Order: sequence, then structure tokens, then C-alpha cells
Amino acid sequence: MNWSFQLARISGINIKVHITFFLVLILGGVQWAGNASNGVEGFLFGVVLMIALFACVTLHELGHSLVAQRLGIPVTEITLLPLGGVAQLSKNPEKPLHELLIAVAGPLVNVIIAVILLVITGGTSALNVLGGRGELLNQLNDTAPRTLLLWLLGANISLCLFNLIPAFPLDGGRILRALLAMALGYPRATRIAAIIGQAIAIVLGVYGIISGNFILVLIAVFVFFGANQENTVAQSKTVLTTQKVGDAYNKHALALHVGDRVSKVVDYILTSYQPDFAVMQGSNPIGIVRREDVLRSLALQPGDAYVTEIMHRDFLRIDANKSLDEVRQFLAENGGRIVAVFNGTQYLGLLSNEDLGEALAVLTFVQRQKRQP
Repeated sequence: MNWSFQLARISGINIKVHITFFLVLILGGVQWAGNASNGVEGFLFGVVLMIALFACVTLHELGHSLVAQRLGIPVTEITLLPLGGVAQLSKNPEKPLHELLIAVAGPLVNVIIAVILLVITGGTSALNVLGGRGELLNQLNDTAPRTLLLWLLGANISLCLFNLIPAFPLDGGRILRALLAMALGYPRATRIAAIIGQAIAIVLGVYGIISGNFILVLIAVFVFFGANQENTVAQSKTVLTTQKVGDAYNKHALALHVGDRVSKVVDYILTSYQPDFAVMQGSNPIGIVRREDVLRSLALQPGDAYVTEIMHRDFLRIDANKSLDEVRQFLAENGGRIVAVFNGTQYLGLLSNEDLGEALAVLTFVQRQKRQP
């Protein structure tokens, strides 16, 4: 994710922090500075609270991620944002039970943290303190460490309950989808869960506007569009599984050959819509030249370079019998944009994310036309 920097690496997962995260630290410091007799002490205390809170958020996302890894789903990174954390799974779970286990793991981590904090802070007496925010704030000058633990206890309870709201992209929405999918299948389950999620988002948004709670309105917008995006992804998956890679690659693509120069690629780019070109040696591709490679060469290299000097020799390959959804997942898992299509050892052509997008648009239109009377 852009504007993020890596903080740590755990179990092969990059833990990243978005640059806007520092706004949360400042806001937390300012809020607590006004509650303490010593403004500087209060500000620092607020910053520590925010760091501790997002440590809990990181553990929540690690709960999702480690379970996903155990189920064979690679996780590339976790990014901390002002509204929470996002774990980047390379693909969605194929089985409803797997999605259920992954979704439950996050809130379960918050439950475990809350139980530990409850024991440390004194059980029911801690819950009584949490019932009165004024009493909690009054403890800042006297027992800052206990105040921090009490605040985190309340925060973890809130995180667990909030994430269990049955609305995408929250964990509760994924739990609901997984349970429905066990009986209805993923496409229908996703539609139902998305509708429920958007309805909840509308209620939250209206309440937020009436109460003047801007954060709640922001969360409602996030949930509404998140539910829509999840439904779009699920329906796209359904459509893309109906076609094979061999039916969608460009059968009339222009190709380059060993000995061609960059000027020839420029001519191809100017006279066609094709942005990527295979470099052939006989009937076998030995590299791929992309539009950005050509532009970089024109900007940095003097003269008319050979295409073999700027091509990528390591490129992804996939069999023509795979479905379009499988190639979409394959590209996502490998962080690629383009793949070479083969029928056994015979090279057929290239397929890119842009080609997948066009195929999805056409197939969706065709299916809608078929459903019309």
C-alpha cells in the first residue's frame, strides 16, 4: 500500500504503518492532554495509549493472518491505518469453514487480551470503573499504568463487539457470509451478507448524522462501500470461473524477436492498443517488454537499444486450461500484472490484468443479456 513503511516482519508477514497513522497519535495525545493536570504528561500518556491500542489491532490482524497461513493461504502484509488494520491475504478462502475460522480468529484475540487485562486489573472492580468514564479519567494523575490497562480493557471489548457487527468488510460480515455459504453457496451468501451490511451502514450513518458523530458517519461510509466491493469481487469470481485462459488471451498479439530494437516497440505502441510484448527466439518466448520499460529506456538510455537489453527474462507462466479466476488469483499471489499462456510446452500468448478486466466486462454483459426475457 502506498504511503506505508515497514515496521516489522512476523512469520513472513510485513507489518506496515500508513503515514496517516501519526495523526491518530497526535489526536490521542491532544485528547488526553486536556484531561490531565500536566498537559505534557497527558499528551505523552495519550500517545502511549494509541500505540498500545494499535499493538492490540496488530495482534488482531495477526490472528487472522496466522490462521490463514495454517490453512494454506499466503499473507503478504498487515497495514495499520487510522481506522484499524488490514491483512492482505493473497486470495480468499475457498471453503466456508476456512473463512469462518479466519474471521473468528481476530475477535478471539481481543477476547483473550481482554481476559488477561481483566485478571491483571482486578476482575469485576475493573468493569465497575469502566462503567464511569469520569472516574477513569480522574485516575490519570495517580495510577497511570492501571488507567492504561483499564482503557485497553475497554478498547479490546469494543474492538471485539464492533468487529462482530454482521457487515462487510468487518469480521462479522465474513462470519455471516461463511455460515450462509455452507447452505447457499458463496455467490448468493455474499449478496445477502452485502445487503445486510449496507443496511446496517445506512442505519449507522443516519444515527451518526443525527448525533453529530463524524467518526460514526465515516465508519458507515467505509462499511457501505466495503460491502459493495466484496459483493463485486464475489460476483466477478463467479463470472471468471466460466471461461478458460485459452479463450481469453490475445490470439493476434504482436510479438518482438531477438535483434529488434526499442524503436520497433515504439512503432507498435503508437499503432496498436497493445502495451506488452513477448520477445521470441524461434517459437519460444525468452522475455517480456512492457510499455514502462520502453519509456524508461527512452528516458535513460542513449541510442536505439536492443529489446533484449530491457526485457524481463523472469516472467509468470500459466496453462491455457486454467480458468480466468485462477489466473487472476495466480497474478495476485505472485504480485504480477501479466502472464504468458502455454498449452503444454507450446506458447500461445500473453494475458494481463487489463485483459481480465475487459473479459469480465464482456462476460458480465453477456450473462445479463441472457437473463433478460
